[in-house]
Amino acid sequence: MEITIDNKAGYCFGVEYAIQMAEQEMEDNGQLYCLGDIVHNSMEVERLNKKGLQIIDRDELKQLRNCKVLIRAHGEPPETYKLAIENNIELVDASCPVVLKLQNRVKHAFDRISDIEGQIVIYGKKGHAEVIGLNGQTNNSAIVISSKEDLDQLDYTKPITLFSQTTKSTKGFYEIKAEIEKRQQEAINGKDNTAEFVANDSICRQVSNREPQMDKFSQENDVIVFVSGKKSSNGKSLFNVCLRNNSRSYFIENESEVNPSWFNPNDKIGISGATSTPMWLMQNVADYIRDLSCEPVK
Repeated sequence: MEITIDNKAGYCFGVEYAIQMAEQEMEDNGQLYCLGDIVHNSMEVERLNKKGLQIIDRDELKQLRNCKVLIRAHGEPPETYKLAIENNIELVDASCPVVLKLQNRVKHAFDRISDIEGQIVIYGKKGHAEVIGLNGQTNNSAIVISSKEDLDQLDYTKPITLFSQTTKSTKGFYEIKAEIEKRQQEAINGKDNTAEFVANDSICRQVSNREPQMDKFSQENDVIVFVSGKKSSNGKSLFNVCLRNNSRSYFIENESEVNPSWFNPNDKIGISGATSTPMWLMQNVADYIRDLSCEPVK
């Protein structure tokens, strides 16, 4: 068997930056609180927990005083920063620059469109940390949609400004955009109404480019072993790309879930993962399979 680790896989720069900040802070000062999982990968969360990173939720944050809290790459809504000031909490802000820029765009769009009774629409996963941060820029008034079925919530006779969670599918975004355009035209057809529709493709290209790369990688190998945390939306999306191209694709969290029966002696095996999957974890999986086959890892 020939085993190859996908050199395009692994952390996006936002997640990598957040983990580096956390490790540096713990090295300098010991324990550090983090608001929510720093990354959607339980193995990495466990590794960092052993170094002193303590995960807290929003209710626990309200009880803290006079300490340091890491803001992860997903970003946070304005109320988190307000609470930190009130409770004398020093924030170690590791928000991804791409997410911070998008938050600013959403805030400006909300301020503008509010004057004309318009609607901010966010294509994303309801309850996702990044979406909570984006919605916070609109005083939590944005309409969050994840599929065409959610589009019944919109008033197509009023202005609409569309944004996307940075990690969503580009294909999905443009399908949503086309459907909104269609429904708006139907709603205002023959009426004296010129409600505007502005669509902002705010998807991170480092993330979206993984899809065509995953298409290629999954076709080049006989078997794909995809390593990801079960909480990762990006992981689920990329694994579906693998399955679309290669029916011998398998989703695992770590090497303990590898099944030797997946492999044949002459298979080319590709190891890949989500933007939240650490390279060390993919290497562990590759090493485990190598030990099964006694073949070198490329």
